Amino acid sequence: MKDLKELLDYQEDKNFMALLPIFVFIVLFVGSGIITGDFYLMPTTMAFLIALFVALLQNKKFTFEEKLVVAASGAGDVNIITMCIIYLMAGVFSAVVTAAGGVTSTVNFALSIIPVDFAVTGLFLMGCFISLAMGTSCGTIAALAPIAVDISAKTGYNPAMCIGAVVCGAMFGDNLSMISDTTIAAVRTQGCEMSDKFKANFKIVLPAALVTVGIFYAISSGNAYVANTDLKYNVIQIVPYMLILVGALFGVNVFTLLGGGTIVSVLVGLYTNSFNAGNILGLTGKGLSGMYEISIIAILAACISALVRMNGGFKWILDSVQGRVGGYKGGQFGIGALVLMMDFATANNTIAIVLAAPLAKQIAKTFNISAKRSASLLDIFSSVGQGLIPYGAQLLSAAALTCLTPLVIMPYLYYPVLMLVCVVAYILMSKEGE
Repeated sequence: MKDLKELLDYQEDKNFMALLPIFVFIVLFVGSGIITGDFYLMPTTMAFLIALFVALLQNKKFTFEEKLVVAASGAGDVNIITMCIIYLMAGVFSAVVTAAGGVTSTVNFALSIIPVDFAVTGLFLMGCFISLAMGTSCGTIAALAPIAVDISAKTGYNPAMCIGAVVCGAMFGDNLSMISDTTIAAVRTQGCEMSDKFKANFKIVLPAALVTVGIFYAISSGNAYVANTDLKYNVIQIVPYMLILVGALFGVNVFTLLGGGTIVSVLVGLYTNSFNAGNILGLTGKGLSGMYEISIIAILAACISALVRMNGGFKWILDSVQGRVGGYKGGQFGIGALVLMMDFATANNTIAIVLAAPLAKQIAKTFNISAKRSASLLDIFSSVGQGLIPYGAQLLSAAALTCLTPLVIMPYLYYPVLMLVCVVAYILMSKEGE
């Protein structure tokens, strides 16, 4: 076996065929649903596993064992491990807070004080608020997904629309939050101030958010939906979610939030006799097992991404974009296209930003694009990418938590599409020197 550092640093010259595993996954995952009419037929993990084996069969310069080492290095990336831990903690919190009656009480309380036809719009706004405060879209989805499911059950609204509103809201905050890993990555790599990047982003995404509010209200109002059950709630059972909201507002770490929320949920459940001490381990085990699939998916996707990089797929993307960039506006579109293609290849917006950042900085310097604008474009286009791919972490986690498929949720992801429209308009109207 080659030296470990040499092996992990190795990268082939640009090679379009290195992207084949990604296309294989898309064909299997999407194509099977189109052909059979059943988008639940092909398990997501199976599609990713087949794509991984395709990646392992490429590049005859290395042994199978050496390619496994590279794949494992991708799975061990700090962002991937962090994501998996968040998934598992979120699963435990969700299971315990649901058993403690937190979800039902929170939904009933919300529906008792706001009009039912504002419920879906409210999910979007809650997602915006929580994600902006927490800095994590996946954590936001994990917290709100059970609420979205219960609101759907009680009102009759399409569950895909309800969880779609949550995902849209989660992506709003993930893009803007001061503590989001995407924000930190974009700012640090481009060398600008956090506040400047926030202001640049806010001007672009605010119109998209306002239009999204209007769309969700329009498609969910005027219907004869009424809450189909008695709206009974216990204020004590709402405390875990209030803790999440308040903690997020004050910038508490997501791990502390989910861990503290789980402990409080256990105490609330015992106090209200929703379950007894003997049920706690069973509930936590159920919560953990419910997130195994999405955790495995995150690991498999990271393995594929590492092999695509080694085989020259990322270099092909970099060279393809670099060779077509020209002028001030063209440079901005180049930065956007670069990170968007990286996101399609990695299915992770943070990793996409980190990979695209060096060339983006070079493009920005060449065409006199400010650092804050470059950082803003990296963050926004990577968020757009997460809303356009059915295998992104946000959609996959939303699907896993609601027993839906990403493809039935995607028609309701208005916000990422509107973000794309707004950022394109923003670039077209931009003037050099801004």
